[in-house]
Amino acid sequence: MTTFETIRESISPEINRLNERMRAALYSRSDLLNNVVETYLQSKGKQIRPIIVILSAKFFGNVNENVISGAAAIELLHNASLIHDDVIDETRTRRGRPTVNSIWDNHIAVLAGDYFVSNALQCSISTGDLRVISSISELGKTLSTGELDQIDIARRHNINEESYFSIIGRKTASLFRSCVEVGGYTAGATEADIETLANFMEKLGLCFQIKDDIFDYSHDEKVGKPTGNDLREGKVTLPLIYALQQPTKQAEAMRRLLNTDSLSDAEIDTLIEFAKAEGGIDYAYQTMERIRTEAFELLAPYADSEAKDAFLSLFNYIIKRHH
Repeated sequence: MTTFETIRESISPEINRLNERMRAALYSRSDLLNNVVETYLQSKGKQIRPIIVILSAKFFGNVNENVISGAAAIELLHNASLIHDDVIDETRTRRGRPTVNSIWDNHIAVLAGDYFVSNALQCSISTGDLRVISSISELGKTLSTGELDQIDIARRHNINEESYFSIIGRKTASLFRSCVEVGGYTAGATEADIETLANFMEKLGLCFQIKDDIFDYSHDEKVGKPTGNDLREGKVTLPLIYALQQPTKQAEAMRRLLNTDSLSDAEIDTLIEFAKAEGGIDYAYQTMERIRTEAFELLAPYADSEAKDAFLSLFNYIIKRHH
């Protein structure tokens, strides 16, 4: 198995083309907007999603300029959602750097996010493939409804494991599925092969979100968010959901505690420790292992290749990552 850094290095020419494509797409006649864009692009993150687009095209055998444009569309839409999320959550830093809303203000951040969305659609149009445009458009709708459903369920305090997976399927896994669709369409893959790899990647997306949620139960400066931040926002995730399902008096007391309108720091700590003590973290890891086994079975019929090995390694990286 290869490391994530090895995967990035193996497609570094394509990543360079991707970044050039995004920078060209985002250039405008507005000095302010160019300043916002340039500041934001100084911290591009791991770029896992466009990497998946490129690897999908490699898996199917063909990386061309339309693949790069499709990867740019995915990354621009993802970044737009992050910029808007930072406004909603009043986030001051991301990836160790000040957010757009903290440097300027919410007004400029929302407009910058809208600009990213528009350019994502423009990049998808440049592929000349209506399927790519449809995938990007549907993705935007799915991400929005996933976030709205999460807010609605948090307000009604009725989260369970089924609704949890429904939410993360839309707000996270759908993005990973779209990466494969865009990579496959632009590389000329068959619908059947795209569907198989998209199902694999959807499972990877579920594990990505589960692991991200686990981070909320332990303090780590590398993660970039304070412990219990999800609970402060009313989000109950898999470790606590599992713990709350246990038939104990303590679980009943914790369920009553969650029904309060606002949790104190002490109450959040109590819920976190309860989830740990009841095996919620272990259950989340067991769930990821089960999903990974299911995913690997999907790719088993395909011949060994550099792209296939990269996908399997990427899945392992997602589960084992520390931030």
